[in-house]
Amino acid sequence: MADSNEPIVRFINVQKSYDGEILVVKNLNLDIARGEFLTMLGPSGSGKTTCLMMLAGFEPATNGDITLNGKPINNVPPHKRGIGMVFQNYALFPHMTVAENLSFPLEVRRMGKDEIESRVTRALEMVRLPEMAGRRPGQLSGGQQQRVAVARALVFDPDLVLMDEPLGALDKNPREEMQYEIKHIHESLGVSVVYVTHDQSEALTMSNRIAVFNDGIVQQLSTPDALYERPENAFVAQFIGENNRLMGTVKEVNGESCTIEVDGGGAVIALAVNIAGKGERTTLSLRPERVTINPPEGSVPNVFEGTVEELIYLGDHIRARVNVCGHDDFIVKVPNASGHAALKEKTKVKVGWEFEDCRALDA
Repeated sequence: MADSNEPIVRFINVQKSYDGEILVVKNLNLDIARGEFLTMLGPSGSGKTTCLMMLAGFEPATNGDITLNGKPINNVPPHKRGIGMVFQNYALFPHMTVAENLSFPLEVRRMGKDEIESRVTRALEMVRLPEMAGRRPGQLSGGQQQRVAVARALVFDPDLVLMDEPLGALDKNPREEMQYEIKHIHESLGVSVVYVTHDQSEALTMSNRIAVFNDGIVQQLSTPDALYERPENAFVAQFIGENNRLMGTVKEVNGESCTIEVDGGGAVIALAVNIAGKGERTTLSLRPERVTINPPEGSVPNVFEGTVEELIYLGDHIRARVNVCGHDDFIVKVPNASGHAALKEKTKVKVGWEFEDCRALDA
């Protein structure tokens, strides 16, 4: 038995190159805890899927080691790693029934007939499809096919399940429904899941931790709330959620705060997170929901006058685009309960925010 405190997966100085010159994964060191739901998130070409394929055994690592349950698996073929896989295209056998699809990985492991029937029944109940056992994949909706794919990955009780963009082919409603379904299955079973997606809202919804990839490097590894509230660099701030981005120059540094001269005019007091020093360039990151329109006088340190350029009604909030500090794409999210009716396009307003909500990051 593996030590329960030991990471189920370890990437140790892992590199991957397809041509021997360009590294698509650069010196990855990553521990995945037993029972956690870790999402590898990033844009296309960032290295996240390559990491999953190396872990699955479909791609060899160029350098470094990957361990599973404390044992190196670099030279272990995929079918001997005991890992469940869920793909975007479902990868179900079209000529087999749902029950036969679920039985297949059990038959390969030479389980007895009664054991197979018991496991298939339990897996179908887990994904709420017990009545679909006799149907073929072509008779199911996309969401139902994906549920079967998830059940098949879990039916042999693997320690680890890998999911590669599994909801990418689904429409909005079944996609959101499956997000919660997979999250709840993970919580009830306690199985370790490594999930790959480029959809940041999906990652925030489902994960215990998220590794944000860009250019073959993990930019930040954090819980969803820390990733959103406390991005450590400009890429993460821009990639996760909506974000107002202002460029400027550091004028003063005073402990945890700093004063930034914004390119469009005006001095902003911000939280000094990842700046090079006085006189250097920086990127300011500010979430639209942290901005107040017409704040009470003296309530916040940063107040600027602007012009409302556009108002978009989105049900629970109004998305206001305001021209501030020479930027005409500054976004403010105004809650529906905030008396938004007083807002009019082409009118002057004041916008304000706390210094802690504005993060000064790398240029």
